[in-house]
Amino acid sequence: MIRNPNTKFDLSVGELYKEAIVHKNFNISNTGALLTFSGAKTGRSPQAKRIVKDATTENIWWGSVNMPIGPELYDCYKSSAIEHLRTSSNLYVIDSYAGWDPKLQISIRLYTTNPYHALFIRNLLIRPNKKIIKPDFVIYDVSELDLRMVLVPTHIKPDPKLTDTLVGLNFTSMDMVVYGTEYAGELKKGIFTLMMYLMPLKGHLPLHSSANILGGNLCLFLGLSGTGKTTLSASSDRNLIGDDEHVWTNSGIFNIEGGCYAKCIDLNRIAEPEIFDAIRFGAVLENVVSDDKFVVDFADNSITENTRCAYPLSYISNAVEFPSVQTHPSNIVFLVCDSFGLLPPISKLDIDLAADFFTAGYTSKVSGTEVGITEPQAVFSACFGEPFLIHHPKTYASMLKEQIRTHMPNVWLLNTGWIRGPYGIGSRIPISVSRQILLDIHSGYLADLPFESYPVFGFGIPSTYDKIDNKIIDPRNFYNDLDSYLSKLTDLRTKIYDKISRM
Repeated sequence: MIRNPNTKFDLSVGELYKEAIVHKNFNISNTGALLTFSGAKTGRSPQAKRIVKDATTENIWWGSVNMPIGPELYDCYKSSAIEHLRTSSNLYVIDSYAGWDPKLQISIRLYTTNPYHALFIRNLLIRPNKKIIKPDFVIYDVSELDLRMVLVPTHIKPDPKLTDTLVGLNFTSMDMVVYGTEYAGELKKGIFTLMMYLMPLKGHLPLHSSANILGGNLCLFLGLSGTGKTTLSASSDRNLIGDDEHVWTNSGIFNIEGGCYAKCIDLNRIAEPEIFDAIRFGAVLENVVSDDKFVVDFADNSITENTRCAYPLSYISNAVEFPSVQTHPSNIVFLVCDSFGLLPPISKLDIDLAADFFTAGYTSKVSGTEVGITEPQAVFSACFGEPFLIHHPKTYASMLKEQIRTHMPNVWLLNTGWIRGPYGIGSRIPISVSRQILLDIHSGYLADLPFESYPVFGFGIPSTYDKIDNKIIDPRNFYNDLDSYLSKLTDLRTKIYDKISRM
């Protein structure tokens, strides 16, 4: 425990609101949520992530995702962070758990000078029902400090690629230090990275996924940002288990978190009522724009497209009763936003295709989503969560394949992207169509339909499907030049397998 007379331990939501208003000049939105701002950085800083390289980690997946930092340099930054926290005029300490399975729970302690980060972690993780004496993992959050302020002794070799920011993790001393970024998502994803490291060592599969359930029928959703993972899992006709992080053990699925961190851009009650209604007192709104009466404009992206809200799972009216430990999935849905208009709205994958699509983690981006993107581009993120992987992607893929072989869920590829042609010609698949497909997956109706093999990839598509416009089932119906379409589909397949082969 850091000794600081100004320590404020485990404050209530109301107390943290007061601290954020007094010490950070934040305000309260018209819905009652706390309005916060993360400063210059409104998303993760992957180039600032470092893993301590020592005997514990020498065999992890080193490369552009996991870049090493020497133990001495890390300890220098950690010592400086602890000294800053020890002498701070306001120190907030939050104890929580990651993981609902009591046999696998990891106790987390956050030290921070930022009351908004304290409330964020209070919302995102699991509240302890007993006092945590010695946490399993400690986060030293000095995100307001520029890393360049730290005086590094001359005998310690610096990292020339590190500038103002560091998100460092040490799996030997089991701690994390954050400098130079107040984006709260770094804390959340640092903990997820910890679980990505620990769980496979214990024989369990961590997944960047949402999950919901009804009547024992559990569905996992895996997909990258923008594919609908949070939106489609927060369905009023099913019970939400969690919106982002789960572990699949030999006993079933458990949620890592106790809250949700949902995107807010263009949020409205009609399209996403569950999320919209969760934004109330106790929730943290991050980087949204409001007027002088603190009425939020969810369509305003002038700060960032990556506007967010963090709230407890209990704010979702149809969330499962805790603890969030459930059975094995009956269905797994890979969500892909295919802006090329090449993939069917729904297809069924065999075990080998499932492992391949999981390993590659394909989706696409369209013009306007990022500077420099003027036409659709294929995007890959291994295991639908590459920035958080610690072991080689094929380690996680092999574990997924074994779980599918053992528990035999149906595996689906749901395209939430374009139909009737590519971006600029066709149209985005309506969310109502995606919801109908999911309803038929959940009920078992879709699995009972006859399927036919689709060219190039070999996945199955329904021969007929009367619940949606039958024509959109097969993208070939919208291409006059079939050879050109098949050539583009083959090119996509080549990109996917090139991604896998380069790992």
